[in-house]
Amino acid sequence: MKKIIIITGASAGMGKEFALQIAHDTDADELWLIARRRNKLKDVCAQIHASTNSACTRSSLKVKPVTLDICGREGVYAFAETLEKEKTRGDFTIALLVNNAGFGTYGPFENTRVERELAMIELNCTSLTGLCGVSLPYMKSGSAIINTASLAAFLPLGNFAVYGATKAYVLSFTMALAAEVKERGIHVCALCPGPVSTEFAHVASNGARREVRHGINAGKVVAHCLRRVKNKKPTAIMTLKWKFKAFASRFIGRYAGARFTYIYCKRPCVP
Repeated sequence: MKKIIIITGASAGMGKEFALQIAHDTDADELWLIARRRNKLKDVCAQIHASTNSACTRSSLKVKPVTLDICGREGVYAFAETLEKEKTRGDFTIALLVNNAGFGTYGPFENTRVERELAMIELNCTSLTGLCGVSLPYMKSGSAIINTASLAAFLPLGNFAVYGATKAYVLSFTMALAAEVKERGIHVCALCPGPVSTEFAHVASNGARREVRHGINAGKVVAHCLRRVKNKKPTAIMTLKWKFKAFASRFIGRYAGARFTYIYCKRPCVP
């Protein structure tokens, strides 16, 4: 039976790193890279094929760029249709689903565009939940799911209100799902990074901030996450500083945390 690995948000940042690293260490037959930007996806595929030591060179791994907008219910239905079409070509199993697509917005809630916040909820929560739901029937013992949450999931954050709330949902949902599918032999892991060097800040600030401050190399974060998944761990929090913040959050009142970050952790944004 054909084994497929699926990565969303694969055109840049951590999604791209997941693609590059998994391609070099997998026994899967196909690697599906999902994103809206087809040219970026082609670039990632080219990088995988160009590597002289890539899994593509050593095996029959097929890297498949899938240009698809997975946002919201319509995106989930489109993804489900893609899986159904694949089913007509023969039986397959999803060995790994990496739900990495998502974005954030900087600034006080009242200063951000409502449609932007709603789109973020649709992608970060609705799409992630839906993709898990439609993928599980194609999984079997040994399959895994990685859901990208955030260090922001552990405490409400001023100037980051909706993003933090979406990631709190992702973390809670992922832990519950992990408990439910354990008997099926399916492992589910929540990736909870702090600042990572990606294009996240540029998108979240609408160009007001070009880079994530104090960002950790995305490749290191992804490598740590993949090790945690291999070891059947439920969460992946890489640095000691991030682990301390996640642990300490349980001793801080939710309102106090939100108020403190609103006053002292300003995030620039162009409306």
